[in-house]
Amino acid sequence: MNRYFIIYKPYLVLSQFSAADGKKTLADFFDVPKDVYPVGRLDHDSEGLLLLTNDRSLNHRLLDPRFAHEREYWVQVDGAISVVAISELEKGVTINVDGKLHHTASCKVSAFPVDPMVPDRHPPIRFRKEIPAPWIRMILTEGKNRQVRKMTAKVGFPTLRLIRYRIEGLSLGTLEPGDMLELSREEVYQQLFHDRK
Repeated sequence: MNRYFIIYKPYLVLSQFSAADGKKTLADFFDVPKDVYPVGRLDHDSEGLLLLTNDRSLNHRLLDPRFAHEREYWVQVDGAISVVAISELEKGVTINVDGKLHHTASCKVSAFPVDPMVPDRHPPIRFRKEIPAPWIRMILTEGKNRQVRKMTAKVGFPTLRLIRYRIEGLSLGTLEPGDMLELSREEVYQQLFHDRK
């Protein structure tokens, strides 16, 4: 039977259940059937939404670049990000991916007018009173390795904190780091593919 879970992956946790060199893994936080795995991944130093399932066809549809789907990230950056930098991010920037130059696809980027309500991070980002650390929202349809971090660094505003908030219609909602919610197949497919079976 296929099972579907959404989780809030905490900071400094690997997106896997197998043990790894003393680093924390999903197995330290989540108890799911042995055949359930994350779809895609979030970096060790990123947080937020991960989908866990044993539905292999869903895995294929979400990871195949032909089925482009929105991923929304909430990104705290180092410095008062400019309108020009936001425009550059939206148009796409050239980053290095596995030793090759890649021009990122156009995406949607906007500054949060007020900081979003997010859980505290442990440990917190390094606070510097004289340098702002605003939040921006980035909505991408591609997912290269460490893409968001490379993009914000390219325009001069390194990422301090990165939370994946949403994949298509599935979002963190009120989940806190370490929380898990089981959903039905119907709920997941409706939210991800708007009921396109």
